Amino acid sequence: MIIHLQPNLSEEERQKIIEKITRFGYKPNLVTTQFAEYLVAIGKNEFDLRQIGGMKGVKDIHRVTDSYKLVSRKWKVNSTCIDLGDGIMIEEGKCAIMAGPCSIESESQIRKTLDHLKAEGIQIMRGGVYKPRSSPYSFRGLGIDGLKLWAKLAREYGIKIITEVMQSSQIEDMFDYVDIFQVGARNTQNFNLLDALGEVDKPVLLKRGISGTIDELLQSAEYIFSGGNERIMLCERGIRSYENAYRNTMDVNAIAILKEKSHLPVIADPSHGIGLRNYVESIALASLLAGADGLIYETHPQPEKAFSDAQQTLSFGQSSELTRKVRAITQLAHNDFMLS
Repeated sequence: MIIHLQPNLSEEERQKIIEKITRFGYKPNLVTTQFAEYLVAIGKNEFDLRQIGGMKGVKDIHRVTDSYKLVSRKWKVNSTCIDLGDGIMIEEGKCAIMAGPCSIESESQIRKTLDHLKAEGIQIMRGGVYKPRSSPYSFRGLGIDGLKLWAKLAREYGIKIITEVMQSSQIEDMFDYVDIFQVGARNTQNFNLLDALGEVDKPVLLKRGISGTIDELLQSAEYIFSGGNERIMLCERGIRSYENAYRNTMDVNAIAILKEKSHLPVIADPSHGIGLRNYVESIALASLLAGADGLIYETHPQPEKAFSDAQQTLSFGQSSELTRKVRAITQLAHNDFMLS
């Protein structure tokens, strides 16, 4: 059960609500976010919700049977919109594009990528400065100095940045330079990190685990929301399966299911979803038709020379063609179809 509290209610009013919930056999958990205050009440006893809903200080009350409560669509029917500032929004009905290299490598690479994004009207650049790699001998990123350089250049272009945070100790150093924190597939169930991101007022893009279920992804998002941060995006990036003809099995089904189960925006990552450059465009467009609110993909000035994930990285020409088709599909999807 979720009780949405009125803003500026008194401590006395809050305690009366908590006491009444407790008498009904429920355990109340107070959650305070950037935007609101909630009581997440856990219990199984049946009672008339109007007994709580009519109390002073209660804005709304919802019975939510899902194990994840705050990220469920059962209490918040309208989809969440995430405002990045400067008129940049991630919301249903539009396709937010986040594009850039797997790894931040040099000032020249950053500038060339920003020039490409600016020309295409893409407002968010992706890239990694801390890279979790399967081999300890692979390139592992430029670290905080690379992030500072990247942030400085991106702000000159008016472009937001999204990058991966790997551990809670990095958050404070990264905070001033990041517009969206990304939680990678290997850290989706790093609950210490999720708890820490719940305490920051920055959007978080949460990727599905390598072998994670949809419910596990939603439970991870619940950690962040219950910690106080409502600005969360879910990302489908493919899951590990027995197939070895491509990198991952892109679960396009999950996009439609996540949109039904949660009010949070859903972003598709076709680059990791298939891992093969020639098919990224097809998977991206399929994801949009399945209901994705945005795409995050890899592009590089010279993909074949990229320090990491070269095989799945688009050239700027391929990126331009993809954005052209994305805009055409987005426009088509929100016009009425007329059959003649």
